[in-house]
Amino acid sequence: MSLAAAGLAQAPAARAQFRVEIAGVGATQTPITVATFRDEAQAGVAVSQVMRANLERSGVFRHVSTTEPLDERSVVRLPDWRAKGTDALVAGSVSRLADGRFDIRYKLWDTVKNEELLGRSTTVPAADLRLAAHRISDEIYQQLTGERGVFATRIAYVVKTGPRYTLHVTDADGEGGHVALASPQPIISPAWSPDGRQLAYVSFEDQKAVVWVQELTSGQRRRVANFRGSNSAPAFSADGRTLAMALSREGLTQVYAMPVAGGSPTRLTQSNAIDTEPVFSADGKSIYFVSDRGGGPQIYRMGAAGGAAERVTFSGSYNISPSLSPDGRHLAFITRQGGAFKVSLQELDTGTARQLSDTTDDERPSFAPNGRLIVYATRVRGADVLMTSTLDGKIKSRLIVTSGDVREPSWGPFGR
Repeated sequence: MSLAAAGLAQAPAARAQFRVEIAGVGATQTPITVATFRDEAQAGVAVSQVMRANLERSGVFRHVSTTEPLDERSVVRLPDWRAKGTDALVAGSVSRLADGRFDIRYKLWDTVKNEELLGRSTTVPAADLRLAAHRISDEIYQQLTGERGVFATRIAYVVKTGPRYTLHVTDADGEGGHVALASPQPIISPAWSPDGRQLAYVSFEDQKAVVWVQELTSGQRRRVANFRGSNSAPAFSADGRTLAMALSREGLTQVYAMPVAGGSPTRLTQSNAIDTEPVFSADGKSIYFVSDRGGGPQIYRMGAAGGAAERVTFSGSYNISPSLSPDGRHLAFITRQGGAFKVSLQELDTGTARQLSDTTDDERPSFAPNGRLIVYATRVRGADVLMTSTLDGKIKSRLIVTSGDVREPSWGPFGR
């Protein structure tokens, strides 16, 4: 079924609805200076500003500002910059070409080692200037940390504005992107395929909860689970071939698995309780899910083919919305403390759990693909917003929406 056939082809493109506010101080942050790129004002995108926000939001870097005019051709005395308190320096330029594209050039210097680390250029259409800024940020992040950056990845989230729901797919900072689906009925539980080409989600447009899968490039979408009762909480397997989900087709809600291509579901849990919110581990060998089989909702783990389940969370009487880190070391979830709902992080090897957030109405944490950040929805000053946090909880970035309530975030994989 196509997007147009669903009557949704006129959904507006996502606007730049967010601005980033960064709060907190990390224990060890590398001081870095990203100078304003020469002639970037003519491009309409503040490339250097996007890069600064990216690097600060990672929690790894602390920006040291400068007003000195610099670009990639400047002759820089790195010991002087080291004396100014910065360990790394970035400078560049943005030039408009005759065909309307833009040439972005930059250099990265290490003031501690007193050497140039990178010197690159890229040519992009005007529409890709923000994406280029994210990719340059990723290059700098990887060069300085040895790990992949996630600034050029995407997130999916739902915005409710009045009676209208829209499913957005944007850059990792909440900017740009497009509306994948618009509906007068609720949209919940977006989940990415491992290759980033598809989203599974639950839509109530059929006046009941139905699981859909949508191709992001073409907009083509199809019902995958439309069984009797409720169909909810889809999650892709590590190889992208299977969806785990929660179905109530036989009475109580239980965890099932079925091929993404369609077919008959296989029941994986056989309890007399409510089992829901399944997610696969990164290695594909396990499924974590929420069950109230012990009284209150807790997170359990079983093999990917079902079988006996073991309880994973023991801190508190109410733990839901599991999310697994890509390296399999951490479990993020929502815990209830009194009347507050907070993001918690548990080390799976030790079982040690700690709260990450300082807000009280958090929902649905989701790991970045490098495992270094978590995005979640929360409520601040009466508005639903998205927040990112480092794993130590020390650096938080608020992505503030200008209209509507934001919920159900899901961080996509590497690549786009």
